[in-house]
Amino acid sequence: MMKTFSSEDALASPSVARNRDPILAVLHRVLPPAGTVLEIASGTGEHAVYFAAALPHLTWQPSDQDEPALRSIAAHREISGLSNLLAPLSLDAAAPDWPVEQADAVVAINMVHISPWRATQGLMAGAGRVLQHEGVLYLYGAYRENGTHTAPSNEAFDADLRRRNPDWGIRDLEAVAELAGSHGLMLVERIPMPANNLSLIFRRQEPVKFADP
Repeated sequence: MMKTFSSEDALASPSVARNRDPILAVLHRVLPPAGTVLEIASGTGEHAVYFAAALPHLTWQPSDQDEPALRSIAAHREISGLSNLLAPLSLDAAAPDWPVEQADAVVAINMVHISPWRATQGLMAGAGRVLQHEGVLYLYGAYRENGTHTAPSNEAFDADLRRRNPDWGIRDLEAVAELAGSHGLMLVERIPMPANNLSLIFRRQEPVKFADP
């Protein structure tokens, strides 16, 4: 029997309404014309519904490891009735294996700073596994650059994150890019976003093979 969800399961995040349109403008440009988008750490599921509705040519696969988030995603999906929005997957980004073998793009919004570094390590390893050549990894959030915060508000936000959990915190863009590169994911675009956030676009590159001399 198919499980049903109530509107009480559908959680809401105030930040979604603020950032969804700027993010969508970037996704419109960088995502492929067809295929499956795997969203990591989908949270409430509001982004998944909004982007799936705006990008009907793509199949949107939300995921999360938190049970209340999975219920919220499922509830929002049920309410939306969107045919290109799949049921959420239980997925731990830090796990060595994901329940997805292939995706045409991977999206992670506000995940890197609100999770331990090992989750970002797992994200890069997993994206490197599931993406094909030229596949897109899209990250959105706050980053430090050249060892410093880009705004006083980000510095205060970072301090608050680390008070809440010492394993959280705004990451250095250079460290994230280096980690991504070790999994064949090249940073190809850095896009300033509202509220001192960034969109980072990575593309999966195949290793260069040299002919024997």
